[in-house]
Amino acid sequence: MTLSIVGLGFGRTGTESLKKALEILGCGPCYHMFEVLPHQDRVDEWVSLVQGKSPDWDKTFDGYNATVDWPGAYFWRELSAHYSDAKFILTTRDPEHWYESMAKTILPLLKASSEDPNSLANQMFISRTFGGNIDDRDHVIDVFKRHNAAVKAAIPASQLLELEVGAGWERLCDFLGMDVPDVPYPWGNSTDDFDGNIDRATAQREAVEA
Repeated sequence: MTLSIVGLGFGRTGTESLKKALEILGCGPCYHMFEVLPHQDRVDEWVSLVQGKSPDWDKTFDGYNATVDWPGAYFWRELSAHYSDAKFILTTRDPEHWYESMAKTILPLLKASSEDPNSLANQMFISRTFGGNIDDRDHVIDVFKRHNAAVKAAIPASQLLELEVGAGWERLCDFLGMDVPDVPYPWGNSTDDFDGNIDRATAQREAVEA
């Protein structure tokens, strides 16, 4: 199995809902940050990749047909080159609303992990994605906008779907050439759900390590 669908959007753009949607459509399993957090070996692998380890993407994504969210989205250029025949999905939302969601979820989590220079939070996000500055609202929003613009400039329009939060099934299924399923489009990992999802992922990792 190799990746046939690659999500290029930042977290807090409906990525967990898209993961569930792709799996409902039979396009999974789908990789997501929640596939990483319960497994320390996966966390360590991504830290090593950020630090320059030569990737073996087929091994990293072995058993998965799709990936969305970080950490894959951090390596969007590399993945779009390696899986050049894939379909690409840029999940996005209004930048102001995206920042509001980030400020209530991911940014506090990053700050809580900021004391460890070798954490995934520091290596991938604080230091590199956001250039060491996650406290400047305008800067964080600008990073988001520049990422989306870069993706749209680099990926052929015929292979790229820009999918707004709340878009539902129709545009996704049309892009994938699939029928709309007779179930509601999934909705997950809302701001209210975020902390509980992180706690469950952490508990799973602690159980594995015990």
